[in-house]
Amino acid sequence: MAQISSNIGAGELVAGAGVLSRPADEFVNDPSLEAVWVSKAVDHAEVYFNILCSVDPKILRLTTHDDVILKTFREHFPDLKVDVLIEDEVKSPEGKVKWREFCEKFKDVVEDYNFGTLLRLDSKGEYSEENTMLSTRIQFYAIELARNKEGLNDSIRDNFKPSRTKKS
Repeated sequence: MAQISSNIGAGELVAGAGVLSRPADEFVNDPSLEAVWVSKAVDHAEVYFNILCSVDPKILRLTTHDDVILKTFREHFPDLKVDVLIEDEVKSPEGKVKWREFCEKFKDVVEDYNFGTLLRLDSKGEYSEENTMLSTRIQFYAIELARNKEGLNDSIRDNFKPSRTKKS
């Protein structure tokens, strides 16, 4: 059986996919569960970054609910600077409570709102081990929508070229 990483095989990924459909509040931060999410999240990150390299982010729509997501995000986090995120602040006990309240507002609105997604810490950089954290899909949407609207992703097209995604 082909191995996705040295610790997780394809069988574990399939089994993990079923577990991921459970409500997020049933889980603690289980590193093995996060690892399962990462495999799917990497594909999403590659596609999104290639889009940023190709399209003016200000005209980019990520969902049919962009306006509501951005408005709600800024109501909950009016002072959060999204240019460079500090992971420890987002994932602090206080941050987790605040983010959980925000995320749950989209439970019945955004499909896979709590699915694991990769998020760049510094909006001027590409995805890398140092510049990436794991977030929920709705956190990704909220932060990236703010970055796009505020012009923080504008430099990506000038500094990076789209890459070919790997075929599985």
